[in-house]
Amino acid sequence: MLHIIQSYADLDGPRLMKVYAESNRENTDYFFPDIEDKDLATRKVEEGFLQFLQQEFFAGPGPAYYVLEEAGEWVSALRLNEIEPGLYYLEALETRPERRRKGCAARLLTEVIDHLKRKGPFRLCDCVSKRNEASIQTHLACGFQIVSEAGHDYLQNEDDEGDFGFAFFYDRSPQL
Repeated sequence: MLHIIQSYADLDGPRLMKVYAESNRENTDYFFPDIEDKDLATRKVEEGFLQFLQQEFFAGPGPAYYVLEEAGEWVSALRLNEIEPGLYYLEALETRPERRRKGCAARLLTEVIDHLKRKGPFRLCDCVSKRNEASIQTHLACGFQIVSEAGHDYLQNEDDEGDFGFAFFYDRSPQL
């Protein structure tokens, strides 16, 4: 089941943090290098993540969190921003570690693409680390193309040589 969350009030923070648990724990060294207690540091990362979503992500025009739920569990998620009409920027695609290699990210991407197709022509862009072979293959399998050797972050308006720039193009009218 696909959830489309368009406001912070509709977000289930604890369920979402389970999707990002591994990344949040990895981010403790970056955000809180002086805290030795990793559980405490992880909670602080989670608090900061949720604060970012409330105060920045959902404060902007037209953002949405897309979450794939299976068997009552949130298993994969991503953020989507509409940069301008018909141009979307995808970020923070993540799948719970125990659900990886089971097609969850591909199902989520496919459902997001199908949802956007109902709105009309669009371009969906993403940056993927050149070291993340699983994500590269998932994007390619879902119809994305590598369009640049440096990923472009549309929100920060900067390029990253460590990423590939990916795009999915859809140019047909919505089905009636």
